[in-house]
Amino acid sequence: MELKTKVNAEAGKHDLVITREFDLPVELLFKAHSEPEIIEQWMGTKVLKFENKKHGGWQYETTDNGKVVFSANGVFHDFIENEKITRTFEMANAPFGVQLEFAKFEKLTDTTSKITIHSIFESGALRDELLKMPFAQGINYAHNRLQDIVARLK
Repeated sequence: MELKTKVNAEAGKHDLVITREFDLPVELLFKAHSEPEIIEQWMGTKVLKFENKKHGGWQYETTDNGKVVFSANGVFHDFIENEKITRTFEMANAPFGVQLEFAKFEKLTDTTSKITIHSIFESGALRDELLKMPFAQGINYAHNRLQDIVARLK
């Protein structure tokens, strides 16, 4: 079955582009990326810090039986409602380094929208290490959860 979330990673480059169309108005799609209570639901992680402003920090953490299994953090560089979020992204205890992410939110119709996330890595090798994991399947699963959870907010 074809994944709804597309991950485009050109050979020899050090970036990737993620795109997904949602049956959600752009305001709800942005809300899913800007309200910690909603982020926790579709990402399945705890939001420890979320300062949604220029130079504000963010931090997520997932635990299993008290043990941290996922931790990520970064800084927001742009946070423009219903338009874009620019941030750094760094996973703890992972070899991928710090990434720079440009998330663009686009209104398609009154009831549909699209997100385009351009992630830049320090090197192509670091990006390729991430792509060896089931990255595309994981982000597609998360986006499916986002669609289901946020659709109930309509």
